[in-house]
Amino acid sequence: MASATLAIQNYALLEDEECDARIVAAKEKLGDRCIILGHHYQRDEVFKHADYSGDSLKLSRDAAQSNAEYIVFCGVHFMAEVADILSRPEQIAILPDMAAGCSMADMANLGKVQKCWEELAQVLDPETEVTPVTYINSAADLKAFCGKHDGIVCTSSNAQRILEWSFAKREKVLFFPDQHLGRNTGFRMGIPLEEMVTWDFNKPMGGLTEQQILDAKIILWKGFCSVHQVFQPEQIDDFLERYPETKVISHPEANFEVCQKADYVGSTENILKTVKEAEPGTRWLVATELNLVNRLHEQCKDQGKNVHFMSPTVSMCSTMFRTDPQHLAWILENLVEGNVVNQISVEPEQAKLAKLALENMLSV
Repeated sequence: MASATLAIQNYALLEDEECDARIVAAKEKLGDRCIILGHHYQRDEVFKHADYSGDSLKLSRDAAQSNAEYIVFCGVHFMAEVADILSRPEQIAILPDMAAGCSMADMANLGKVQKCWEELAQVLDPETEVTPVTYINSAADLKAFCGKHDGIVCTSSNAQRILEWSFAKREKVLFFPDQHLGRNTGFRMGIPLEEMVTWDFNKPMGGLTEQQILDAKIILWKGFCSVHQVFQPEQIDDFLERYPETKVISHPEANFEVCQKADYVGSTENILKTVKEAEPGTRWLVATELNLVNRLHEQCKDQGKNVHFMSPTVSMCSTMFRTDPQHLAWILENLVEGNVVNQISVEPEQAKLAKLALENMLSV
């Protein structure tokens, strides 16, 4: 039987060390009923408690295949939504801090995307000419929009295969919310930059002419990840002047110029795999979130590898950083008491449509 809900205010001033002990104790009491998912961008104080680590889709699939009743997702809101959509009905997805969102995901909301679809219909027939593709870093209602319009979801690791699938269905793609992933992927596929136009959702018709829309192969949403925009091509040039032997690797959310200068471009999982499997003694300059880069450096230094963060200024995901040991301890101790707090639950019809778009991706 549930007891009175434990208040978060009672945890705010706890030292991390005390939270650690209480998290470990609560996990032991909950046993297999609860799993903790830790995204790569989480701070170390939280990441170390994860039962599974990885990128958002991998974690959601791991959770769905587990026997856990409670899925505690140390990540951001859209990730917990995906976990809820892909998990079994009896499983409960939980987000430790409801303020952990994603600024890029927020750049594309359902109202703006529907308006874009309606404006495109003034120039062409989007239902037969345009495949909507949403990056997994988006809200559940946008995944549902793609499901409703025979579209699909992509990740940073499968974006090229997803675009190939999309073009096999229709001649154009509407890609949201991250313009850089779309542009970098499209260019690698041989699509000229002039055939990839940017839809400015704050302007009528996206700020584009009718001819630009008709000529476009990919219509890119004007969204971006602020963390990955701190990386600039000059930072690569400056570093290579000092260490010309360096290999450069970037996440595809970085801008086009950075990705063009990089030796490798790939998802977080791909970055980890590439650097870990590289020859001992190599030096790497990495364009992605700071927590991941620092953790990778620690994991590889005994092989004589030097892993450097590309930007001279700190760049971590502030919303990912919101999940702290205090919130995690609060969530777990409430579960021990029989209380579910911060449950993430996607409305059934929306979840059904979103799952269609996700299943399209998984089938590819």
